[in-house]
Amino acid sequence: MNGEAVVVPEPAAASAPDQASASPVAPLEWRFSQVFGERSAGEEVQDVDIISAIEFNKSGQHLATGDRGGRVVLFERTDAKDNACRKEAEKADYSVSRHPEFRYKTEFQSHEPEFDYLKSLEIEEKINQIKWCQAANGALFLLSTNDKTIKLWKVQEKKVKKIAEMNLSHLNALANGRPAGGLTNGGILKPGGLDSLRLPVVTSHETSLAASCRRVFTHAHDYHINSISNNSDGETFISADDLRINLWNKEISNQSFNIIDVKPTNMEDLTEVITSAEFHPTHCNTLAYSSSKGSIRLVDLRQSALCDTHSQLFEQHEAPGSRSFFTEIIASISDIKFSMDGRHILSRDYMTLKLWDINMNSGPVATYQVHEYLRPKLCDLYENDSIFDKFECCQSGDGLRVATGSYSNIFRVFGCGTGSNEATTLEATRNPTRRQLQNPTRPARSLSTLTRVVRRGAESTGIEANGNSYDLSTKLLHLAWHPSENLIACAAANSLYMYYA
Repeated sequence: MNGEAVVVPEPAAASAPDQASASPVAPLEWRFSQVFGERSAGEEVQDVDIISAIEFNKSGQHLATGDRGGRVVLFERTDAKDNACRKEAEKADYSVSRHPEFRYKTEFQSHEPEFDYLKSLEIEEKINQIKWCQAANGALFLLSTNDKTIKLWKVQEKKVKKIAEMNLSHLNALANGRPAGGLTNGGILKPGGLDSLRLPVVTSHETSLAASCRRVFTHAHDYHINSISNNSDGETFISADDLRINLWNKEISNQSFNIIDVKPTNMEDLTEVITSAEFHPTHCNTLAYSSSKGSIRLVDLRQSALCDTHSQLFEQHEAPGSRSFFTEIIASISDIKFSMDGRHILSRDYMTLKLWDINMNSGPVATYQVHEYLRPKLCDLYENDSIFDKFECCQSGDGLRVATGSYSNIFRVFGCGTGSNEATTLEATRNPTRRQLQNPTRPARSLSTLTRVVRRGAESTGIEANGNSYDLSTKLLHLAWHPSENLIACAAANSLYMYYA
């Protein structure tokens, strides 16, 4: 199921990531790293075990996943390459550059199912998003949210303390459990019964990880929370639902500020809803949010307390005569991500992946076709609700590549540097390139010099274009890119797969 990418003409292409301005970067060769929760053949997956959120922390040393059962599972990196290890490896003539490895760290129950008695509404425990906060004093902090409630969690190692050196004889114990050595019935000490009196001593034998909920942020959203995002100031974060975005201070759980409200006076006038929101990675006064109409708005918090006006609007106007019943549905943006340097915004709608330059609102820098082969099937997708699936997207730390998921548990990696032709299809299995090997080689198509269009991968206008069928029941919705390495973690149902290049 190969897609294609369309790069807009100059001068838009000139604003692609600067790292690739010199020459095209060679495509990466992706390899399987590891898997957690792998299913055996024919094993039925419980709905509560399906992963619903993935997030690396800022250093990339920890990874968190959330599932539909309200649990958060933490993993930690185990292949640290410090100088001592490197010197020892060089002496042993052993290569340090082995593939990255993570191990299970701990898990905890973040959310429980609730019931809103005022609205007669069940609130499921499913984790919608996880965001890491700044670590402090050796402890990890993260935010997790379901549809209504956000929680701030602290995870740290605690020493298990045990009492030792009691004034009891370990050698002479009575059969009934009463200690010997001068204690009579009733626990009364006989005169001269003990040679000396020893006070109990508390010793620490081992450590265990403990997760404690530090704050609960609730009662601020009438609609389902779709995203949360930490501010670069380390003190505040936002939460967004369909109609409002609230600003919170992490130290104050009973008060939030409504900074964006798109709810009309008359709900019949409602034309679009908020689908995703994220803070700028370095500018604490800037955030972006996307809508169901396919637009992205950049907001400056310094303008006013209620940011009902935007500083930038990014949208792509549809071609005349191309509008259909499905146009607005497939244009709805399901996820947006800022690049690490804050220069670009990556957005994902149902059909495409788009890269935007925040300094240029005339159109996207590049458009990557992900589901073009499904266009003839939009009626079927609408009837079975697949057209409303919300796929996430992510970008590499160096800004040279982007990735997103699709059906049949596959995900696609595109090169977004100037002149890059990279378009890789990978499947969430132990053999990620299996589908590529099955694809028959096709002759390259000659392109008209009049059209400044670059096609990446084989053209996929139909299901049989590459010889592979698709399965709508297996979808790869959630994935995350390591902040500094070419390492992707993705979720296929209840399994967490990791791939490196």
